[in-house]
Amino acid sequence: MKNNHFSYIELQSTNIGETKKFYSAAFNWVFTDYGPDYASFSNSGVDGGFAKVNSITGSGTLLVLYHKDLGLIRKQIIDCGGKIVKDIFAFPGGKRFHFTDPSGNELAVWSESQEGEI
Repeated sequence: MKNNHFSYIELQSTNIGETKKFYSAAFNWVFTDYGPDYASFSNSGVDGGFAKVNSITGSGTLLVLYHKDLGLIRKQIIDCGGKIVKDIFAFPGGKRFHFTDPSGNELAVWSESQEGEI
């Protein structure tokens, strides 16, 4: 993976089961469940996932960039006028944070968890 490149697309879903059924039947996407509130997909051209929400907010899509050093890119984003809207948190396989650009677009940046890290 390359720093500062899009690597993942996260969409919202009000019903993970129905969402998986639709995309599997319509597009042949393959799913991996991470508990009842998250399912990743593959076989779509770009890896991504669906997060369970009560109602769709914004566009319902979260574009996720990759960067090996979350601390460094987080500081760069702030220094360039971005705002952190969800600070660094862990998830299975990595960690990420969300930010908004000066126009208010929300994106995320993720990195793999290193051994011993949370």
